[in-house]
Order: sequence, then structure tokens, then C-alpha cells
Amino acid sequence: DVPKATEPQGDSDGPRRGSLCDQHCAAINNVHGDLGDLGCHLHCPRIPPAMPALSCCQQHSEEVCESCVVKTTLTAENAVEANKLSNNYKFGFKKWKSHVTARPWEDRSEIVKELYSDLNVIRGSGGSTVTCGNVLYLLLFGWWLSLLYVLVAAVMFVTVVGVPYGRLCWDLARYFLWPFGKVIQKVEVPKSRRALGACEAGEEASGAGESSALLGGPVPSCWRPWCWADTGYWQRAGAVVWLCLGYPVLALAHGLVCVTAWLLVVLIPVAKLSARTVTRVLLLPPERVLVRRLRMTEVPLEGEVILCCYRAVNPYYYKYAVDGINVFAVNLLPLVLVTLVLGYVDSHNRLTSSPVKFTLALLSIMPLSYYIGMAIASISAQSNFAVGAVVNATFGSITELTFYITALIKGSREGNRCYAEIVKSALTGTLVGCVLFVPGLCMVIGGIRHQEQRFNSRSAGVSSALLFLSVGGVFAPTLFSKVYGKLVCGECHNVTQNPLGHYLCHNCHFDLMGNNGTLYYSHVQPLVYTVSLLLPAAYLIGLFFTLKTHTHIYDIHISDCHMPGHHHSAVVHWSRWRALVILLLSTLCMSACADLATEHISPILTNSTISQYFIGVTVLAMVPELPEIVNGIQFALQNNLSLSIEIGNCIAVQVCMLQIPILVLFTIFYSTNFTLVFSDLHVYASMFSVVLMNYIFMDGKCDYFQGTVLVMVYFILLAVYFFAPSPSGC
Repeated sequence: DVPKATEPQGDSDGPRRGSLCDQHCAAINNVHGDLGDLGCHLHCPRIPPAMPALSCCQQHSEEVCESCVVKTTLTAENAVEANKLSNNYKFGFKKWKSHVTARPWEDRSEIVKELYSDLNVIRGSGGSTVTCGNVLYLLLFGWWLSLLYVLVAAVMFVTVVGVPYGRLCWDLARYFLWPFGKVIQKVEVPKSRRALGACEAGEEASGAGESSALLGGPVPSCWRPWCWADTGYWQRAGAVVWLCLGYPVLALAHGLVCVTAWLLVVLIPVAKLSARTVTRVLLLPPERVLVRRLRMTEVPLEGEVILCCYRAVNPYYYKYAVDGINVFAVNLLPLVLVTLVLGYVDSHNRLTSSPVKFTLALLSIMPLSYYIGMAIASISAQSNFAVGAVVNATFGSITELTFYITALIKGSREGNRCYAEIVKSALTGTLVGCVLFVPGLCMVIGGIRHQEQRFNSRSAGVSSALLFLSVGGVFAPTLFSKVYGKLVCGECHNVTQNPLGHYLCHNCHFDLMGNNGTLYYSHVQPLVYTVSLLLPAAYLIGLFFTLKTHTHIYDIHISDCHMPGHHHSAVVHWSRWRALVILLLSTLCMSACADLATEHISPILTNSTISQYFIGVTVLAMVPELPEIVNGIQFALQNNLSLSIEIGNCIAVQVCMLQIPILVLFTIFYSTNFTLVFSDLHVYASMFSVVLMNYIFMDGKCDYFQGTVLVMVYFILLAVYFFAPSPSGC
């Protein structure tokens, strides 16, 4: 929702118009969104006008200059956003796409401005109001709201003193049946009309000193019984009856409509309509509320416009944010509270079952991941690089590690090896999903909008090298155990009825604990500790390589996109202390939800007919990564595929080089059943995924077909896990 940037002016001292490199850069640079543009920094020599206009890319007839592919420009609206981009969008760090500052109102598009309007703006004729969304409003809310207003109007007429409010409810009943194309105004009532009210024959009374407030005003000089409804006494009596009998019922109904419409997101205009009715319209004196059809009025209207709605459904409300927080994260926050209350209060499963609690706990992880990412981005934007790097590295993987550690602790307490196997499946599922599914899905969705997308192949090459190293290191103990371990089978049958013939064996595995565990404790365990030390060291070397000595490989430039004449100071949504408090609270709630998920996963593992492998590599692995997948899709839609690919690579590298060593370190201080020995299925799936990813990323460009290949391979691997037998120990 950032306005289109103005076209850059050509340089007068070096004509470069028409070069192939500039054409490619212009194609790459066609990006809109809150991140800005994926641009190119061309390092071309300045040539005097007298010399032939030579471009830096003339020698490449069919290729794009290297600087166009390697250089990536991200547009920042202010210094705080620039600091966030420079601190977070680095190699090896998780990319948090949250916008930490408020955007200037005049720089927003008309679509976004409409999202934040108060439904009191009258527009010109916009066509028919009979739309599918408006009909949906009529079916969901309009008919029963109108009926409720009719009933309340009847009650007000019965009370006599509430007749003015009865008339108001009758008008509002017709309004809420179909509010589109109508307006509700706050009008100034002439003093003569205030004094006369219900008096007959147009008899005037002195209205000096009267007030139109809801609960006040001196008594006018009209003392006839049928005129008492407009006197101060009867005004107060009618208001009391209204506040006791009519307003609570209507406020409750509108509150229900408001909550329901808000949760549906696209119906937020209906939520605003109900909220403004409760807080403004129903609290005004009835004589000051005027309901009129828009086509019967003149523009501009006399008096204040309180409500003017044209459509009930707006699909762009997925962009809506409250204090910088996306509306979906706001709507899912009550789910966290429900999960915690049900999980710890209903410990005996009297209200809900364990599968329901497990599902709620997993769904609660998604908004908490969003809040953690928002807090990390806010702290990084207002701090230096060192603080941002420490916060990102510390809390970037807190979601996954919290779940893994709580699962290992529960498995150790119960003596159940199945939890350790589930953790291994989740680790493998995260690795395979981030290598195949995340970049593949981003290529498919981005390729629908852009025919061909290019990315930083050199940076992807560094990530690929680290992935090869990390996969080889993680599975080295597994390969070692296959070579030197003793094969033990649970059940064998002689096929040929010959003692020296062939045997068919089931439930076979390599035993590392033979001879009192000599092989494991003397050979495998030291190898695991060695790998766990080498992998973080390789990760740090990769960071030093890309952030210090070879920064040009992963080069992100931050440019200024202030509109001409606009100079805005950055208004931060969350301060550092507020972001820190939210980060700590979200982490605490994340730990509680992870504890509930592991507490109630046992019935699912025991009673489910689906392989535990499949549960681990899908639900437990990919649900915590849903915010990352959304970020990657948004980057791809903005033609910034480099960051989309880097999101998946960064998570995969962190799984192998940070999360697994941390789990090994945890097992040193807390004895668990976790050993760095994976099943053959995990080894083959991970290695094949990394090889395929490197083959796809070799040329630095892609399209939706290559993304489809990655996604299809991922689904094939999921099918393999689905039909695979459960791991030993489960």
C-alpha cells in the first residue's frame, strides 16, 4: 500500500538508455509493497558524451550483468525501518517482515485509507448496492437485527414516555435491514421544534434555555398532558426507560454482531457499523438522529454524518492492522487464552478431549510466533547490529526449541522413546519443508505474477554449501552406526525350510548398546559431541564470511523512498521496553502451549492409524513455520525471491547448525532418550532434498514450473512418510 515511486531520471553524464542490463533491471525493479523495490546498483564507468555510449553489459548479449543479480535494494521509509532491514535481513538471520513504524497517512493508497475510515464519508454514485457481500449481510445479520429493533420499538411505545425512542427504533429497523446507500445524521433541532415536540396545532411555546442533551434541559412552557413527553421531566423519564429497557438489549445484539463480523475479517465494515451505532447513534437524543436515503439528499449534507455504508464485505481487510499488529494475529490472541485456561483448569479432560487441546495448542503457536517476530523486529529496529543479532539468534528458534525440549522431558519422565522419535521427525520435516516446500511454494505463487524471477545465486550458493556441510555433519553419526552397529531383528522366519537358507526378518535395527554400550559410549557419542561443536563453528564462519569479509555476496542496499516534499518522523508502534515485555510474555505463553501440546499428544500417537513419522514431519514441523511461509510468499509477490529463498535456507541451516547442537547440549545436562541417530528414511529424504534444491538454484533464475517440481517432490515424500510404518519405540 505504498504509492508508486516516481520514475528515476536518467544521468546526463553517461547515456545508458536502451542497454540490455538496464532493461533487465527495469523488469526486476517493478515491485510494489511495504518492502519497496528490488533494484539494481549498476557500477558503470562514466563516459563523456563525445565517446560512444558503452554499457557495462554490452559484452553480454544474452545475460544480465552480475551486479543486477547480486545487488538487492530494499526501500526504507525512515531511519527506523532502515535500521530494521539492515539488522534483520542479513545472511543467517530469520527475516521478520513486520512493519515497526506507522506509515504516513498521505502516503497510503486509497484502498488502505478506506480500510481505516469511520464509515462517515459520502462518496459519489458507485453503482448498485445489491452485491453478494451485502446480501450476505442481510442473511447473517440484517433480518434479525431489524426484527429486534421492531420489538424494542413496540416496548418503547407501550411505555408512553419512550415514544420518541420508539420512533427512532422504527427508523433504525428499516435502516439495519439494508443500511447500504443510506445515511444517519446528527442534526441540530430548531428551538421551536424542541419546545413544541408533540404539541398539536403548531402551538408555540418558549424554548429559551432548553437543551437537547440526553439527560437534561429545563421544563418548557408547554404543560398539556400530551405535550409532557418533550418536557425536561418526561425527557429524563424517557431516557431512563430507554437506558433500562431498550439500550442494553440492542447493545448486546450489536456487540454480538461486532465480534462475529470482526472475527470473519472481511466483514469488519459491519463490525464498525455496529460499534459506531452503540457508541454514537443510540446515545443521542432521538430528535437529533435523522435516517435518510442517500439519493434523496444533497451533497454536501447539512449536519454531521455519523454512518454511511456502501458495502458490507471488503476483501482487502487482510491488510488491516491494530497498533501495527495484523488483524489475524489479533483475532487469534483470544485462542491462546482459551487454550491456556482449558489446558490447565480442565486437567482431567471433563470439558474437552486431548485431541482438541492438542489442536488448540498448535494453533496458538501461530499468533505467538507472530508476536515474537514483531518484538524481535521492533527491538532490532531501535538498537544496534550487535543487540539485534543477539536477540534474533536467541529468540529466533525459541518456538521450535521450546516444543522439542518439552517433548524430550516428557518422554524421559515416562520412559517413552516415541517422543524422541517424534522430535527427530519434526527436525527432518522442518529441514525438508524449508528446503522444498517453502521456496517451491514461493516460486509458484511469485511465478504466477512474474514470468521469470531472478535471485542472488551467489548467496544461495553459500547457503547450499552450509546445507551440504550441515546435513553431512548431522547424519554422520547415523552413517557411522550403520557401518559399525550390530543388526538386531525382533522376529525372523525361515523361508526355505533349510537351516542354511534365507530368513525373513522384521523390526530390525542397529544395536549400539551391545557389549555394555561400548560402541555407543566409546565411538558414537564422542562423534556426536564433535559434530555438535563443529556445526555451530561452521555457522559462525559463514556469518563472518558473508557479513564481514565478503559482504558483496549478500549485498542489501537500503534506500530512501520519501516522497518529494514529505519529511516524516518515524512513529514506532512498540517501544523497546514494550517489545521486550511482549517478547518475554510471548515466550512464556509459547512454553506453556508447547507443554500442553506434548501433554496431550500421547492419545494421538497411541490411537491414531497414521504413522508417527507423518505427524512429526507435517503437523509438528510446519505449523510453527506458517508465519515464515507467509513472509516468503509476500516477498515472492514483490519479485524479491532472494529473500523468499533465504527464509527457507536460513531455517534449514539453523535446524542443523543451531537447534540440533542445542538439543545435544541439553541431553548432557538432562538425560533423555534423544540420540543423534536417525532412521534411513530421514537420511535419504534430507539428502535428496538438499541435492534437488542445489540443482534448481544453480542458474540464479526460476519460474513456476521449477517451483511446482519442488512442491511435488515434497508431497511425494509426505506420501512416503504417510504409508511408512511407525518408528521403533512407538
